[in-house]
Amino acid sequence: MADAWLVLIPLYAATALKHILFVCTGNTCRSPMAEILFRDLVKGRTDYAVSSAGVCAYQGDLASAHAEQLMTERGHDMSGFRSRCISEELVHKATHIFAMSRSHFASIEDMFPEVSDKLYLVSEFSSDDAMRGKDVSDPFGGPREAYIEARDTLLKLLPSVLSYIDQTFDKTFPKP
Repeated sequence: MADAWLVLIPLYAATALKHILFVCTGNTCRSPMAEILFRDLVKGRTDYAVSSAGVCAYQGDLASAHAEQLMTERGHDMSGFRSRCISEELVHKATHIFAMSRSHFASIEDMFPEVSDKLYLVSEFSSDDAMRGKDVSDPFGGPREAYIEARDTLLKLLPSVLSYIDQTFDKTFPKP
């Protein structure tokens, strides 16, 4: 059995894992939807890990009812989802951090200035000039239509996020 590990080590070393972190305010609407929708984009790929957090999240909250309904309609089960607050461990583990708004971006940069080189606005890479650099509107407490708008915005933005990461990620491990 020990010999099997010798065969697996070169395979593991050849693949670098990308840890993607989506961040909003409470981690109950936008960032959980982004997490699920992005996971769907990279489904079947072993080089991605995807998570979410909030800059002001309460630990353990459920996803917003509308967010959960919209994801369920797309075939995703959010019943086990629980919110969490952004932490030093999460931001340092992440290879890419995507903020839903400029205020989230600024908050993360203030809390963790050392990660500014891997911090982006989720709309930063949009091919649509009208969307590039814009915030994903916060649907929290609003009607279902506000959640649909946020979901649809994310559906338009996330493919360009994936494209950016795939085109720019350095696949080599840092030298010790």
